[in-house]
Amino acid sequence: MHTKEERRFQIVAHVVMTFLSLTALLPMVLLGISSITDDATLIKNGYSFLPEKLSLYAYEYVFKTGSAVPTAYMVSVILTVTGVTLSLCVTTPMAYALSKRIVVGRGFMNFYVFFTMLFNGGLVPTYMNYTNVFNIKNTFFGLLIPGLVTNGMYIMLMKSYFVSSIPDEIMEAAKIDGASEFKVFSTIAIPLARPIITTIGLFAGIGYWNDWQNGYVYITKRTELYSIQNLLNRMMQNIQFLSANSTNVANADIGLASIPTVSIRMSMAVLGILPIIIVYPFIQRNFVKGITLGGVKG
Repeated sequence: MHTKEERRFQIVAHVVMTFLSLTALLPMVLLGISSITDDATLIKNGYSFLPEKLSLYAYEYVFKTGSAVPTAYMVSVILTVTGVTLSLCVTTPMAYALSKRIVVGRGFMNFYVFFTMLFNGGLVPTYMNYTNVFNIKNTFFGLLIPGLVTNGMYIMLMKSYFVSSIPDEIMEAAKIDGASEFKVFSTIAIPLARPIITTIGLFAGIGYWNDWQNGYVYITKRTELYSIQNLLNRMMQNIQFLSANSTNVANADIGLASIPTVSIRMSMAVLGILPIIIVYPFIQRNFVKGITLGGVKG
């Protein structure tokens, strides 16, 4: 039986959580509705949950003028899957090793990983190294490698999970039964660390999917290697250029008249985030558990 104070607290908590949920969901709903609102209606009345006129012309324009959209989606999918797989293959063994007190040089390596969270070499030295030494410019690796560099936060988060959430007794019992360190890692540690692995995989996946800077810097000629974010960014730059120079460019006014300049931004945002919205519900449980347990202690 709940007391009056407990019931009052539950009511207040539900009201607060409902309000916070609406503040997160309503902008997404407005984004989706705006993307299918007639462009002239948006310009006249602004954004609305109940627009006067609906239109799919913004999506039609994106797929007609951006004939490379399916290719860009495929590049993004391949990039994200490959990047997440390789990131986990790098992060998980290193985090597991750093969680073991018997590892020689563990303190120095922990400091080295933490140091990379505070400082980096900067864009110019990074660009020179990747283009002159590794020759990744205008290749698929230009999208993959810069984001693959080990992320210190991922390592520390996963290491914290190994330390705080996987009992040493289980792994010691396996070693007593004759299991090697690799056997313990692959058959005990990894299955028990599924929540944090899912969490890190989601972080890495969002990073690769949303990344446009690597393509902007390293892909200068082979536009067929554009990810969806790069392609949409290039389309938006072209529209902004026409808008800003309509008086100086011949026939620019005619071109602008056929472009849904406002609703197309909303449609591009929807196309960019839609795969993440679809995937997230399937991994939400492990994601929340990984964040909760992985951040208990360092």
